[in-house]
Amino acid sequence: MSVENRLYDYLAQMVQGSTDAVTFTEGMSEDDFLADLKTQRAVIMSLMIVGEAASRIVSDHADFAETNGSVPWRSIRGMRNRIAHGYFDIDLHVVWRTVVELPPLITELSKISN
Repeated sequence: MSVENRLYDYLAQMVQGSTDAVTFTEGMSEDDFLADLKTQRAVIMSLMIVGEAASRIVSDHADFAETNGSVPWRSIRGMRNRIAHGYFDIDLHVVWRTVVELPPLITELSKISN
C-alpha cells in the first residue's frame, strides 16, 4: 500500500473513531457518562484510535499536517499519550469535554480527506 493511501486510511480512522465516541455518548449528560463505565471505556478506546492515527499523520505526513493546521494534530496526539500512559489517572471530565468538541473536528477531517 502506498504512503499516500495510508494517509487517507489514517484520516478515515480519525473520522470513524471520533464518530464512534460521539455516537456512544449520544443522548447522555456528563453525569450519565461519569456513571457508565462501559461507555467510558468505549470512548477512551475511540480517542486512542483517533490519537494514534493523528500521531501517524504528524510523523509520516508532516507536510500534510502542517498544510492542514486547522486540525489540532499535536493536541490530539497529546490526548492519546495521556490516555495511554496515564490510564489510572484519566480525567473523565476532560474526556467528556473532548467528546463534546468532536463534531467540528469530524467536519474538518471529512473536508480534508476528500
